[in-house]
This record gives sequence, C-alpha cells and structure tokens, in this order.
Amino acid sequence: MTMNFTIFALHAVDLLALLLVPPLLIGVINRTKARFAGRTGAPLLQPLWDLSRLLRKQMVFSGTTTWVFRAAPIVTLCATLIAGLLIPLGPGPAVVHFEGDFVLFAYLFGLGRFLTTAAALDTGSPFEGMGAAREVTFACLAEPAVFFAMLCLVRISGSLSLGPMTAAAPAGATAPLVMCIVGLFVVLLVECSRVPFDDPNTHLELTMIHEVMVLDHSGPLLGAILYGAAVKMFVLGTVIVRLALPVTDGPWLGRQRRLAGCSR
Repeated sequence: MTMNFTIFALHAVDLLALLLVPPLLIGVINRTKARFAGRTGAPLLQPLWDLSRLLRKQMVFSGTTTWVFRAAPIVTLCATLIAGLLIPLGPGPAVVHFEGDFVLFAYLFGLGRFLTTAAALDTGSPFEGMGAAREVTFACLAEPAVFFAMLCLVRISGSLSLGPMTAAAPAGATAPLVMCIVGLFVVLLVECSRVPFDDPNTHLELTMIHEVMVLDHSGPLLGAILYGAAVKMFVLGTVIVRLALPVTDGPWLGRQRRLAGCSR
C-alpha cells in the first residue's frame, strides 16, 4: 500500500512538472540568451503571460483552410504530452511504460510533425509550403538519427523501455553513450527549431522553418502550438539530461530492470 501511494505521488509530481515546467524552461532560455547579448531580457514567466493572452484572443481562419488546420495544433499537443508521459522525470518509473515504448515515443513526434506540415499545406500559402518542405527535409535526417541512438541505448541497457534505457549505463559504455548524447542534442536543435537549423525569433525568409508554418494560426490554436513546442523541448531535454546525469539505482528503477530481465 505504501509503495503504491509513493508511486502515485511520483506520477503526480511528474504530471505537474510536465505541465508547468516547459513554459518556465522557455523563459530561462530567453533570459539566458538576452543576458549573453547584454540585455536584461523578458521576465522568466513571460511565456506563461503570452499563453494566457493568446487563450483570451479570438481565432481567425482563412477561407481556404479545412478541419485539418484546426485539429493539427490540438492533436500535436496531445501527442507531445503523451510522449512526455513515456519519460520518467525522477527516480520512479514513467507514468506510461512498456516494452518497446521508445518506438511509440519517436513516432509521436513524427505524428506531430506530419500534422504541422499538413496544416501549413492546408492554408494554400506558398510561403508556408516552403517551410513545410524544409521541415520534412530536416526530418528525413533527424528521424533516422533518433532510431540509431535508441537502438544503441537498447544495446547498452539491455532493455526495450525508455526508463531503463535512459538510466545509468554500465561500465565500458562511455564512448557510445557520449555519441548518443551528442546525436540527440543535435536532434533537439532540429526538432525545437533552434540555431543553427532555425531561429524562433526571426522573420527572415531564409531562416524561417517552423515559424513560417504557423503564421496563419492565431488565438488559442497558436497558444497550443507554442505550448507544444515548449513541452517538446522539455521532453527531449529530459532524455539528454537523464543520459548525461543518470539517476542512481533506487527501488523503483531496480524493479524496472528486474522486470525487464525477466521478460527477456
């Protein structure tokens, strides 16, 4: 009974962190960039104020758009949140975990990318179509890198679940682990539209990829897109942090590994 309550409490904390921390993470990143540029920067909670402002605004739709344009931001946000549930944020197991969940993890992000590009093409704008083409081109390079990194982690950990895969690596696996971390960090830059692949703060045609795909969104739908982008950065960053700073063995992680060993 005590163990069940403890796991329930850990899952509740994970859910709160998944829902509340991503906007704060974006605020920390923007504030850090501003300090390096010699500026004061916006408040740390500015992304939260921006989201609340967008939720109060009215949505405007182009006459050429269909239900795809309206549904894409919501489904993409839900897919990103589900991907976050597959990653343990602490010493306990993930809220959702099973053998082979890393495949679902990768394809949830692929689903979000597909819907975002479909919504951009649904507007009929050649400018947004250009951004969608660039996004898909980068995806052709990023997605194989994710699966190669995941397969390497499967080989290192001996498990098919993301929890043990991103936990402490055995001795002698330092070199492949470092390569996985570097590769996943590059993928994070691609997926989250960061320099040198993209710049979320620019409106120049030559550098716009993700921003140009969401130019026609407004109000709550734009807020869902911005919030989903923050959650994606938080989730991918969590994977990298767990690999670089592994969680030490505990009763829950040890039980996960024993179960994984029994299943094999």
